[in-house]
Amino acid sequence: MLILGIETSCDETSASIVKDGEYILSNVVSSSLEYHKKFGGVVPEIATRHHVENIDKVINRSLYNAGLKIKDIDAVAVTDGPGLMGALLTGISCAKAMSYYLNKPLIAVDHLRAHIYSAIMIKDAPRFPFIGLVISGGHTRLYLIEDFDRFELLGDTVDDAAGEAYDKVAKILGLGYPGGPVIDTLAKKGNPDAIRFTCRAINGTLDFSFSGIKTAVLYYVKNERRMTNDERRNIAASFQESVLRVIVENSIKAMEKYKIKSFAVGGGVSANSRFREMMQREARYKDFKLYFPPLGLCSDNAAMIAGLGYRLYKKGIKASLDITARV
Repeated sequence: MLILGIETSCDETSASIVKDGEYILSNVVSSSLEYHKKFGGVVPEIATRHHVENIDKVINRSLYNAGLKIKDIDAVAVTDGPGLMGALLTGISCAKAMSYYLNKPLIAVDHLRAHIYSAIMIKDAPRFPFIGLVISGGHTRLYLIEDFDRFELLGDTVDDAAGEAYDKVAKILGLGYPGGPVIDTLAKKGNPDAIRFTCRAINGTLDFSFSGIKTAVLYYVKNERRMTNDERRNIAASFQESVLRVIVENSIKAMEKYKIKSFAVGGGVSANSRFREMMQREARYKDFKLYFPPLGLCSDNAAMIAGLGYRLYKKGIKASLDITARV
């Protein structure tokens, strides 16, 4: 079964063709990142305009790369949230029009759940239930996943998401936007024990809080008379180690609480090399199976939307033409 996936939740316009929920025939992504850099974050109006101007080109290129015509598609899957309202509505409007014109089923897909699915688009996928984690610019969430449509929220961020904290600390250090990749790179040359930044889970829960450590970095930098390159590397390494440690700790707690031995991670921060290293070490020590998406599927993409859309369709879950965006 061939699913056309459409993803426009933030600043990437993406379309993908996926066969049977697993085989990616094409995955085209057009990013508006360059237009947002000077503002230090995503500007919704700019992102939406980029989607409007490029969505038809991206879909046509995806079909061309897959060697297919639009009539070959069996269903259309689209992100309906969470995300930016204008951005989401662009993709949803396009998907609804195609579904109506082609008389093909329409499937609404949750963006965060799809990120986790991107880690298990493989033959040796984990059996249900398993623990899933989304770490991105807007979300840090732990789930107990019992089926493709049954996600129980175990832990969430009460303020900044992990990726958002990375972006803000990168801005404090004068590293530009986005912050995740540059801090990950810089931290490799720093000492993670040089500075004691505190980042802990919310007492008695699996929730996260990252606004405090961001503020701690801000005050530390303000108190420095002159920040050398070595100091900047040490700040990046110490900040990153503290943030990732609490994410790893909560993830392990979730698996132990529910006695589960499979863990899947998705989202932009899942590409972080230090996080992968820490989780792989824990997986060896505690003997659980660990699933990460390939680097090309960590950021927003339509392959994960089409893949999960197929699984939902096979369970009889379809959307009507009156769906709208969920922010």
